[in-house]
Amino acid sequence: MKIHFISIGGSVMHQLAISLHRKGYTVTGSDDEIFEPAKSNLEKEGLLPANIGWDADFITPDLDAVILGMHARENNPELVKAKELGLKIYSFPEYIYEESKDKNRVVVGGSHGKTTTTSMIMHILQGAHQDFDYMVGAHLDGFEFSVKITDAPTIICEGDEYPASTLNKHPKFHFLFPHIAVLTGIAWDHINVFPTFDIYLEQFRIFIDKIEKGGTLIYNMTDSVLAELVEKHKRADIQYQPYDLPTHRIENGVTHVSFDGSDTALKVFGNHNLLNLHAAFLVTKKLGVDTETFLSAAATFTGASKRLELVNRNVQTNIYRDFAHAPSKVKASIDAVKEQFPNRQLIAVLELHTYSSLNADFMHQYKGAMDKADKAVVFYAKHALEIKHMPDLPKEKIIDGFDKKDLVVLTNRAELENWIKEQHYRDANLLLMSSGDYDGMNIPEITKLILNKD
Repeated sequence: MKIHFISIGGSVMHQLAISLHRKGYTVTGSDDEIFEPAKSNLEKEGLLPANIGWDADFITPDLDAVILGMHARENNPELVKAKELGLKIYSFPEYIYEESKDKNRVVVGGSHGKTTTTSMIMHILQGAHQDFDYMVGAHLDGFEFSVKITDAPTIICEGDEYPASTLNKHPKFHFLFPHIAVLTGIAWDHINVFPTFDIYLEQFRIFIDKIEKGGTLIYNMTDSVLAELVEKHKRADIQYQPYDLPTHRIENGVTHVSFDGSDTALKVFGNHNLLNLHAAFLVTKKLGVDTETFLSAAATFTGASKRLELVNRNVQTNIYRDFAHAPSKVKASIDAVKEQFPNRQLIAVLELHTYSSLNADFMHQYKGAMDKADKAVVFYAKHALEIKHMPDLPKEKIIDGFDKKDLVVLTNRAELENWIKEQHYRDANLLLMSSGDYDGMNIPEITKLILNKD
């Protein structure tokens, strides 16, 4: 097979390129910008383009496939030539399906929890010594990359509802056709793509229609929106398996969970993680993993990168970093830390970074999301609005939307850093939530200062 990647420098695109190269395919690629770690990863494999930029000469009639990244525009000269030659052009998820047509496909979708649930399944299958391929949206300990394509009989995929490519605006998870599907919950997000909740909800109904006949839908019955969708959209040719919170208890800041009468202590915590773990239990059980093996592996799962990740600690303070940015994710993360450590003060910092979170009309979706934080600050960088060509976001809109009168709103990184440093951290936890980087804030340096402060 001879494959060319348009936008090979993407975070997942370059990993797929490396995986196919290791499988024995001839792989080429191009991009107009390639950053770390993609640059070093590609260079090690001999796949780093000699020159930065697009070149239509890369597109030749003998290519078996062209894989198109989200970064490429419709007028990209390589894409234009590929279309002129009538070559097969795939988005990332479309090509994943091409490589997994003969595999048992597991796809995890949902507005929140899909990365962690996918990671849990991968970790448990690895502990069970099963051979499988995967695609997940975060780095996971024990796995070199977040994409792997071999001749394994099973593939585990995180199913994203964001558009597949510049040519195909349909959600990525519509192209994966699972035999085992998981839906973790539904909460409106990506309003720049799905301007109304009904349009967003429709994408999940379509996903259910994409499940292969004879397949299984494992879904979170505690999510009222999802439960209603499933009830209204029953298919006679698939099985439905609801899940809820498993039996659990918290002792001395450690969560213990029970399945089939056996229990284990966990390194992760929070109701959302317990729900994710229950979904992973049902999936891996269908894939032949027994309860004892499941619990043994679950006990060593430390979480996916930036998903309630413990970045530093001392005897009186834990500092967590979390990818949370959507309202449901913010609330779940705050509630989890507060429930796990009820006697510690919770200091929560949220960066508004996505199109949805920076939209004044969306702000009311955050109502109550930070209520359980003892001290809370919402931060956004002014130039983030400029980059997205969005109007100014008044602080009053944020305070009204969150409906938290003591909420602090900051728009300057230096002010944010000072606010964080000024807090008292004796018997307190700090939760940093963002899909961005707080306008370049040095988090390792900040955390060291905090832990050495009191």
